[in-house]
Amino acid sequence: MSCDIVGREKEIQELEYLMGTGKSEFLAVYGRRRVGKSFLINEVYGSAMAFRTVGIYIKNEDMTEESYRQEQLKHFYRSLLDYGLPSATPRPTSWLEAFSLLKQLLRRKRAKRKVVFLDELPWMAGPKSAEFIEELGFFWNDFASIQRNIVLVVCGSATSWMLDNVIREYGGLHGRLTSKMHVQPFTLNECERYYRKRQFHLSRYEMVLSYMALGGIPYYLDLLRRERTLTENLDEIFFHKSNAKQEFEDVYVGLFNSKDNYVGIVRALGSRFYGMTRNEISEAIGQKSGGGLSKMLENLEESDVIRTYTRYGGPQKVTVYQLVDFFSLFYLRHIEKMTGVQNGWKSLQRSPQFFSWAGMTFELVAMMHQQQLSQALRIGTVSDCYCWNGVSPSGTGAQIDMVIEWKGERTDYVVEIKFSESVFSIDADYEANLRNKLDAFLHSKTHKPVHSVNLVFLTTFGLNKGAHNAPVDTGLTMDVLFE
Repeated sequence: MSCDIVGREKEIQELEYLMGTGKSEFLAVYGRRRVGKSFLINEVYGSAMAFRTVGIYIKNEDMTEESYRQEQLKHFYRSLLDYGLPSATPRPTSWLEAFSLLKQLLRRKRAKRKVVFLDELPWMAGPKSAEFIEELGFFWNDFASIQRNIVLVVCGSATSWMLDNVIREYGGLHGRLTSKMHVQPFTLNECERYYRKRQFHLSRYEMVLSYMALGGIPYYLDLLRRERTLTENLDEIFFHKSNAKQEFEDVYVGLFNSKDNYVGIVRALGSRFYGMTRNEISEAIGQKSGGGLSKMLENLEESDVIRTYTRYGGPQKVTVYQLVDFFSLFYLRHIEKMTGVQNGWKSLQRSPQFFSWAGMTFELVAMMHQQQLSQALRIGTVSDCYCWNGVSPSGTGAQIDMVIEWKGERTDYVVEIKFSESVFSIDADYEANLRNKLDAFLHSKTHKPVHSVNLVFLTTFGLNKGAHNAPVDTGLTMDVLFE
């Protein structure tokens, strides 16, 4: 097998391994909409594909359960014909008949390994999915697993459905899976490789800006045009067309069944950049903080839309939920209300609104690249990574962007993250601010007295040499995030 794809080395290695096990495999693939799940499977398994079909999204809410089933069966049947089922074969009217025909088709194939790819499985199964899940499970147990040469791949962007029905322990197909794969957004390193392969000549600064607006979502990167500047590209994607609003809504239609409930959480978190506690979310959306909310938050985290992190420094440590889908953050902040950006990205750049957004969002980029940051600091296994706020002995408040605790060397890395369009200069006021942060942390209950403290200053282009750099132990640039 050979494929033309950037990154995804671990995923490709896993897919190739499954092709060579000598037994049948049942793989579930899930992840955020637009992240490249289908592309990955098609690229790696394309030449070995014995059957592939895609569930069809049907928006008509008035359609009966039977009408929905027949519409999906119609497309399943067409795929069977495309892959070699005799055209005289009657069209199936139930999923039992459909999977019986799939068995017939696979028996006709002479390949040593046969890949069966059921894409957009949640749409295929439909709202009333019990019959489909039962027949798919029977197809695996009664036929595919016995053949020992079939790789059955199921994939879906409706993450909550995939988790509930396929992947989690209580899912209808969970006990039958032999492997699962969570396809996540690109890192900056993978984005850079993508740009280079497509012969973009973006600077790393502009790659970071692009990441802060679009995230590491391959579909969005593919919208960028080489002949345009980054400004022109972002204007085209977000400001010149009305499709940004539709895309924002489609992301959550594609991920979750009860879209409105999830979008309510996303909007609430979008209004508080540094996140909210569960109780704050519950109050903001008017829903009790029970099992239903817990499940939605878990599904959002599994979809790479939000993350949880620990905030230390107050009366007690708290778990905070933060929106980390960069596209959603950019849309909610700049597009939905269109405040001060009537002329698009051109008018937004270098405005106070831009620097406010960029400062916070660059922090988030660093947070999402903790592994690369730890590698640059030559840290082994990270014991803990958290945000911190508190008060210094002088009574002045202090907030630390990131603390990386390395118990192995008894060191706390206090990380200050600063976005700048050029080399950054620390002045006297900023030096005093840094010393106050260190003082507050050193005198807090969070800091272990046996631990040393290393102040790390992460900027886009590094620090100017100056008299006020004294508190800084380690200076890093955005380049370390690309490793």
